[in-house]
Amino acid sequence: MSVALKHCGSVSEEERWSSSENQAESLEEKHQEVVVSHVPIVSSFNDRIRPLLDAVDKLRHLQVMKEGIQLPNIVVVGDQSSGKSSVLESLAGISLPRGQGICTRVPLIMRLQHHTAPEPELSLEFSGKAVPTSEAEIADAITLATDEIAGSGKGISNTPLTLVVKKKGVPDLTMVDLPGITRVPVHGQPENIYEQIADIIMEYIRPEESIILNVLSATVDFTTCESIRMSQKVDKNGERTLAVVTKADRAPEGLLEKVTADDVNIGLGYVCVRNRIGDESYKEARKVEADLFETHSLLSKIDKSMVGIPVLAQKLVHIQATIIARCLPEIVRKINEKLNASIKDLKRMPKTLSTVGEALTTFMGIVGSAKESLNKIIVRGEYDEYLDDQNMHCAARLAEMLNQYSEELHEFSEDDLTANFMMREIQILEESKGIQLPNFLPRTAFLAILQKKVEKVSHIPVDFAEKVWTYIEGVIMSVLMHRSENYHQLQLSTRREVYNLMEKMKERSRNWVTEIVQMEKLTDYTSDPAYLNDWNGLMAQQQEFMDALENEYTEFQIEGLGEVAIAGLRAYEKPVLLQAFDLKMRMTAYWEIVLRRLVDSMALHLQFCARNLVNKEMEEEIVKELVGRHDGAIEGMLEESSAVAAKREKLNGSIKVLSESKNVLANIMDKIATNV
Repeated sequence: MSVALKHCGSVSEEERWSSSENQAESLEEKHQEVVVSHVPIVSSFNDRIRPLLDAVDKLRHLQVMKEGIQLPNIVVVGDQSSGKSSVLESLAGISLPRGQGICTRVPLIMRLQHHTAPEPELSLEFSGKAVPTSEAEIADAITLATDEIAGSGKGISNTPLTLVVKKKGVPDLTMVDLPGITRVPVHGQPENIYEQIADIIMEYIRPEESIILNVLSATVDFTTCESIRMSQKVDKNGERTLAVVTKADRAPEGLLEKVTADDVNIGLGYVCVRNRIGDESYKEARKVEADLFETHSLLSKIDKSMVGIPVLAQKLVHIQATIIARCLPEIVRKINEKLNASIKDLKRMPKTLSTVGEALTTFMGIVGSAKESLNKIIVRGEYDEYLDDQNMHCAARLAEMLNQYSEELHEFSEDDLTANFMMREIQILEESKGIQLPNFLPRTAFLAILQKKVEKVSHIPVDFAEKVWTYIEGVIMSVLMHRSENYHQLQLSTRREVYNLMEKMKERSRNWVTEIVQMEKLTDYTSDPAYLNDWNGLMAQQQEFMDALENEYTEFQIEGLGEVAIAGLRAYEKPVLLQAFDLKMRMTAYWEIVLRRLVDSMALHLQFCARNLVNKEMEEEIVKELVGRHDGAIEGMLEESSAVAAKREKLNGSIKVLSESKNVLANIMDKIATNV
């Protein structure tokens, strides 16, 4: 018998694992004995596979699957009325619920175990309890348990029910029987019953660790079976699919061709069986089945390694042993990996605080660590803690904002050089006339123009300061919330205090900016030599400009300003034009100084305030407010948030399950090593 199974993970080189696989291979000889003599299904191989199977069953009972650990499964699927229940009854030697519609409404985990006691032991495990039952009552007990899990109607549930059968002569197997596939809902079933069943089936057969036992009726075309379509979705080449063909006695014609042609890719082969009929005992049914495949003119031509319940049992035991032996090393690795990760996560969780002193110490530690992070981000411009979050690359973002601020100042204050060149200066000079010597440039005219220009851009520095502090507030809030993420009450109080502190910073900057703007309005001074250099360069073009006017040019190119329209200026007298040109060039040179001063002083102010905020004010304000006010923020740290408590509980639960699972596997590994 050839069994092709896909590897579940890396196979350990240790002898204990290879030994268990060798034990699985030794079943070949036992199989041949069963085919010939029809002895009871159980063989001495059960004694060797039982420890492995018990280990997997214990892991399943611990629900290690919820930790992302997939276990080897034999999953039984089939279309409704394919004879699935009859096959399972024959393997277990018990009667399962029968009736119209879907009999299996929940995943039924069947744990079969041979034992030598004359009386069988049967029990059901569900909802955290174990209910003993008997062979006579098992069908009714399963129905009652199913009703408790899935309701008394005809709906289905994905919550499993475990049936434990300890009986002399049964094969040591664990199988998961899933609801039969139906497309048309009957009365009392939900309209999407097919989708619900399909979802359950796909969940169980998708993992590579699952062996698919596909139950097909000999009376139908295999290619039309819905169970085949589903299994091919996850096992296209059939490498982990075994087919059981039921009702062979009802449709013997062409059956040999169907199972040998293999049009539906069944990699693990076919086993043809006869369903038990009426009141036949299981022993009688097996004898009739053996005679059928031995004497029937058509069915006797099928190879004896492909017929009969005993052959099916031995194939399943062999496949199960092989897949378990191959998957266990990978399961061990994953359990150790997830256990270590859960322990690390738990250690990273905040320790439970029991006194106000511990809470205060933790609070000061949070503030201190936040201060250090903010120093790196805001003051020193480092961002190694937030490599992938560009918003937290503070130095780069602030530089971008400062450049945008400078560009906005320059763009907003540009003059119209086409139609209104020098017109404002001429008007201001006219209004500044007084009883005074001619050819003197009135300072009042210069200040009047300066005030209008400063007033025009005065909102830009205010808006910029607001924008910067809003950004810094977000950075500070992000760091503090991250550092205090495990203390919800502290987060609420900290958020409030940070908001209040930032409002103070914004108000302080608004006042400072207002003062700077007022100074620029009321005073005209600079010691920067660039002013005189620029003014002299511009004034050097005055005579050429006047010549262009006399020659009736309509436009003139002024270096440093660009092309200007001059046609409308010929209406004014030469002295006025000379004064207006001088005034324009003085303001042009000085305005560059003003804009540069607004940018530079803003940069210095914000850097200085941000440094003070991080190094001094933030810590002082938060500690003073939260500790001094006694509003319960520190005491609230003694109570874990629901999210933290839930995470801690989940991690503890995972560690408990994974630790117990690790112990289960350690024991089985010791047993395997002992038998090497």
